[in-house]
Amino acid sequence: MGLNVQALADFSNQTAGEIVPKLIYGGQSVSVFPVTEGVKFSQPLNIFDVDLVIQSGSCVGGDSTAGSVMATQRNIQVDPRMSYDSLCLKDMDPKYLGVSSLSAGSYNETFTLAQTYADLLVSNFNKKNDEHIWSATGTGTGAASIGGLRYLTVSTTNSDVVVAGTGSFDSTTALDVIDEMIAALPSDVQDRTDLSVWMSVANFRKYTAALRKANNFYFDPASIENTDGLLSMAFPFNNVVVRGTSGLQGSERIVLMADAHVAIGTDLLSDFTEFQMWYDIAKDALSHRISSKLGVQVAFPQYIVSNDKA
Repeated sequence: MGLNVQALADFSNQTAGEIVPKLIYGGQSVSVFPVTEGVKFSQPLNIFDVDLVIQSGSCVGGDSTAGSVMATQRNIQVDPRMSYDSLCLKDMDPKYLGVSSLSAGSYNETFTLAQTYADLLVSNFNKKNDEHIWSATGTGTGAASIGGLRYLTVSTTNSDVVVAGTGSFDSTTALDVIDEMIAALPSDVQDRTDLSVWMSVANFRKYTAALRKANNFYFDPASIENTDGLLSMAFPFNNVVVRGTSGLQGSERIVLMADAHVAIGTDLLSDFTEFQMWYDIAKDALSHRISSKLGVQVAFPQYIVSNDKA
């Protein structure tokens, strides 16, 4: 990783200045969706469904053949993801960073900002993971081979997806759009307790603005939960949660679906938060390596309601 210090003047007693890290949304869709571990490359998502038939209470003279049991599969394919880079600590010597964050002497084996640097690496990687879960493009073999949730929740990919709420989404129409999507939800899943409307953080702001405009009496700002950048709030008078994720940044896609019907595939869950960082004495550099595998699949496209927008 190249360290760009050209914008800094040479050292001039700047050590009193506070170090302010650039904090970003963590984006934690993984904390909501079920995760399947142990996926090295591809693994089937086994789907089991029953069509139950209720018969008359009288003697029927034998078993009914009207009901059915359906076993199908949809593949989860994970994509390898890695970040490997280094910081040359000697580049900091002429700058205030050399005095404030490096120990005395020419052997720069300690870096006081190492924890802050590590936290920022994990935060950035989590954000990139959320973007991959939602926005991987589904281009065939190799990277993004199956595609993210934006690819999987559009009718051109899965024709069973229910299309609704296609009108404009702003502070005056947001509630009507979500109501339309809820009304279009198939009856088989309308009573589930894990229904979520997913949207970008920008559209989540429009949703909260719509609540304020509609009726200030039931809008409670404290009811908005922020879990590492994933914004969540219950949709009033309904069994639905509205969620804003950085994974849909720049997208107008809005999706209503059951959280348990989405499967995140990975090799090891701890790979999302653990990584390797070490001092390389040969290069006099602080090096890091972050490595993981990540993919996503949906179990029942027919129970997804999407506005079908990009």
